[in-house]
Amino acid sequence: MNQMMTALQYPFDAAYIMRKRKALRKELLKQPFLLEKKIAVLGGSTTHDIKEMLELFLLNYGIRPVFYESEYAQYWQDAMFGNEALAALEPDLIFIHTTNRNITAFPELTDSRSEVDELLEQQYRHFEMMWEKLADDFHCPLIQNNFEYPYFRLMGNQDASSIYGRTNFITRLNQKFYDYAGSHENFYINDINYQSADFGLKDWLEPSFWHMYKYALSQKAVPVLAYNAANIIKSVFGKNKKALALDLDHTLWGGIVGDDGAEGLEIGPGSPQGEAYAEFQAYLKALRKQGILLGIISKNEKENALAGLNHPQMVLKPDEFVQIKADWEPKSLNLKKMASELSLLPESFVFVDDNPAEREIIRQQVPQAAVAVLDKPEHYIYAIDRAGYFEMTSFSADDLKRNEMYRGNAKRREMQNSFSNYKDYLLSLDMHAEICPFQPVYMARIAQLTNKSNQFNLTTKRYTQDEIEHAALSSEYITLYGKLEDRFGDNGVVSALIGRQRGKILDMKLWIMSCRVLKRDMEYAMMDALVQECRKRDIHVIYGYYYPTAKNSMVKDFYGIQGFEAVSKDQDGNTVWMMNTSGYQRKNDVIKVNEGGK
Repeated sequence: MNQMMTALQYPFDAAYIMRKRKALRKELLKQPFLLEKKIAVLGGSTTHDIKEMLELFLLNYGIRPVFYESEYAQYWQDAMFGNEALAALEPDLIFIHTTNRNITAFPELTDSRSEVDELLEQQYRHFEMMWEKLADDFHCPLIQNNFEYPYFRLMGNQDASSIYGRTNFITRLNQKFYDYAGSHENFYINDINYQSADFGLKDWLEPSFWHMYKYALSQKAVPVLAYNAANIIKSVFGKNKKALALDLDHTLWGGIVGDDGAEGLEIGPGSPQGEAYAEFQAYLKALRKQGILLGIISKNEKENALAGLNHPQMVLKPDEFVQIKADWEPKSLNLKKMASELSLLPESFVFVDDNPAEREIIRQQVPQAAVAVLDKPEHYIYAIDRAGYFEMTSFSADDLKRNEMYRGNAKRREMQNSFSNYKDYLLSLDMHAEICPFQPVYMARIAQLTNKSNQFNLTTKRYTQDEIEHAALSSEYITLYGKLEDRFGDNGVVSALIGRQRGKILDMKLWIMSCRVLKRDMEYAMMDALVQECRKRDIHVIYGYYYPTAKNSMVKDFYGIQGFEAVSKDQDGNTVWMMNTSGYQRKNDVIKVNEGGK
């Protein structure tokens, strides 16, 4: 299985994947606890191979897709006029695969500027109408290809700057797509314009494939497009990586700090290699600003590692790493320790090390973690960037503070060790919580949390922002978010729940919490607020549901701990719990709720 998974990781052999697709699929389907998602592929050209490749990459990310595939070039008709099979699928996500072959008209030299502008608007409106119709009908995320450049230029280099050039027309049309994406939630661009440039436009486009099979790209480019679309989909459904575990010697700098000393390291101006390492660090620093956690795992003496990290030409400084593990323990053990200490799963990590032997040990000992394949320092950025580990489909204010939040957790652990009584430790944190019905300002963060929370996630339900907004506005639902702050900082929105009312009964549809606030009694504060809201609505009974996955076993007894009684359990381990609100006693006595933050 591990070899199969490796075949689907960047950099992959597209020809090998196409040749071994059936064997790969058979092996990948053996994985337990696959997250099933219904995906509609609406194509403006032949999409069969794209769908098959997309399935492989999604399975490798732990997502089992159930597909609807439109007939050849029927993408617009299916969207605008309906299709029984598409409607019956009730897709969780729609992928629209169109290319410049679906642009129906380009400017002519005899057109006026206003006529070119009108033609551009007509081409854009064709797509905008479709997006609006799909959003109204299905309320699910949409992925839309932009357009690759044409494989010929009638005007030569002026094709890019003249309003009559096809290159110029496509550039302007793409910009209108981007403007729409920037103003609409749950709408994402699959950037085939960049992908084709990166791949090589001449290799991406194969006219003979279009004329023979109505494929708008070459067969060898199909896995590349499908891989990029899969990266967007796995990000939408919370399968992104969260952290980089970085080696030091020959990874962040040239040389071996223990042998060469900090003064002998190759980093920064002065040599091509030193500049390459500095550029890589600058790239990592930019990722950190987007909320990606950076940690060090190095076989080194701690003082030598710190000496290297304090080198004046270092772009990254020691305090920009959430943890620094520099010792002689096996790196696989240190990776597991780092994950545990940060309340993350090993699968949240990407291991980055120049040493092939160390990379192989991680593959064998921590198979859940991703392992970047490095060669030359000047290509390190490619290895991380092209792999799509951190594909961004949502961004919240909490992401900007993530590194500080985890560093705050390290300080909390240090303080916990000084207390013999755990409750005294919790009280010393001086915790304040804001627990309220969903508010517009937090909708994006709540949607992000539902798709990222795997360990403390009772029903495994993933909500889009549209669904969350619908629940917040409907009187059928009780919605609550929890925001936690303490003496070490603001943790942001860390918990959310949704319950659906039916008379005097409430069915819990969602209960999630960020693992970074585990064992802080936030779940008790949320339960207190939920019961209080139920009593306001004259709800007498709450039903809770637990659906097991490979990752959420830690909450299998959650409802029992909260005072619920077990009602049923099926052969798959799914359990139903019940509690009468009348007998509930307040549980939280360490967090001050809705009394103002620090």
